[in-house]
Amino acid sequence: MPVQNHIPISSNLKENEQFFKDAIGVGTSFDLGVRKLKVLKTDVHLYYCNGLCDTQYIIKLLEILVEANDRERQTSKVKTVIENRLVHQQVNPIENLDEAVDFLLTGLILLFIEGETTAFAVDVRSYPGRQPEEPDTEKVVRGARDGYVENIIVNTALTRRRIRDERLRFEMLQIGERSKTDVCIAYIQDVANPGLVELIKKELQEIKIDGLTMADKTVEEFLVKQGYNPYPLVRYTERPDVAANHLLEGHVLVMVDTSPSVIITPTTYFHHVQHAEEYRQSPAVGTFVRWVRFFGIIASLFLLPLWSLFVLEPSLLPKNLAYIGPNEKANIPILVQLLIADIGIEFLRMAAIHTPTPLSTAMGLIAAALIGEIAINVGLFVPEVILYVSIAAIGSFATPSYELSVANKISRLILLIVIAAFGVPGFMIGVTAYVLFLVNIRSLNTPYLWPFIPFDPGAFMQILVRRSVAGSSIRPSIVHPQNRQKQPT
Repeated sequence: MPVQNHIPISSNLKENEQFFKDAIGVGTSFDLGVRKLKVLKTDVHLYYCNGLCDTQYIIKLLEILVEANDRERQTSKVKTVIENRLVHQQVNPIENLDEAVDFLLTGLILLFIEGETTAFAVDVRSYPGRQPEEPDTEKVVRGARDGYVENIIVNTALTRRRIRDERLRFEMLQIGERSKTDVCIAYIQDVANPGLVELIKKELQEIKIDGLTMADKTVEEFLVKQGYNPYPLVRYTERPDVAANHLLEGHVLVMVDTSPSVIITPTTYFHHVQHAEEYRQSPAVGTFVRWVRFFGIIASLFLLPLWSLFVLEPSLLPKNLAYIGPNEKANIPILVQLLIADIGIEFLRMAAIHTPTPLSTAMGLIAAALIGEIAINVGLFVPEVILYVSIAAIGSFATPSYELSVANKISRLILLIVIAAFGVPGFMIGVTAYVLFLVNIRSLNTPYLWPFIPFDPGAFMQILVRRSVAGSSIRPSIVHPQNRQKQPT
């Protein structure tokens, strides 16, 4: 039966026990239990959830409570004795059974005392999970090797360790009628735009759903209402240093329990093309790495459409570039070859994800050495198709944001089809429509192509050139920070 709201705790322990049996299945679910004991001749019930509690803490508390029978006078007030012997930093009095249920299913233990209408919730949570380790998708040559995990408490601690500012705030919400998932909003009080914080909090509080089984991705779809737009409207990171840097710039983070990824808001297109590696090297090296990455992203988006256009219109090429294009007659139309090869790369990516690591290397060798070579020999592909599709695929892999790389692949396929249908006018119209589409995107009232459109010269130069930390004294205006000037605490 669903838990009713604001049911007061009964002074009769049997009534409370019956409620827990009916409401959440104590006695039926093997992981929910109750330990009954007497303290100073008074019945005390301790409720717990196996797997979410640290058993050692519970045993220690039980030992201390039982010792009260030998050390306290029998006439002592039981509630006061128990409260003073709960040796833990987080002990909350509760008066409603619905609140007690939420605490119990979160991993806290509950202490009910016969004759009292107030119970105690003690935080002895110990969630199963892995230790912080470097994220696979955001590796750096030099830098921290810790990363966010599926435990929201650990994630807030990793962030707090990097920003020890007294104005750093972590506001906790619970979302999901059934899952009651913990969702945390993180921001720096005197830096982040209060309007942005209130907007995000309002959007989160309006989420009505059974549960957040897909964690942060479900929250994102409610938060930015993306629809079928393939381009990412928030940025994900699993690196605490990246998250902390965005907090100092005035961004707001959304952390969801059970997810190792943190949502950064608001973000633009150019947030998705930066990587922590650029800031772990000198400004000159960081700028070089950034430009190489830019060329890879541009190649992943426009190389195949341009090459297919030159194949259809060889007259567009100058004489010294006349070698670009298929040097032998193709049995299958070039567009079909490009689509098959491009989608084939996607097959390989999916197969690599679902294949155990020792086997994925062998699979890649088979795909590269056998499938590609044989496909050329039998006339399915011309060699140039394999070359340019491979370069575009490498550009996709060089894109820091996985979500952006997939969105660029979809845009690339659409451009290929438009060029095959309309030739040069199709290329011009397709590219123009693509840019206009990005211009019209707004993420939490933030222009997606800022600082390119609307143009901000200073901010745009920081996108093109990685400035030194000492020279970056102004926070980005796009987040409307309360304090534009970066300064020590």
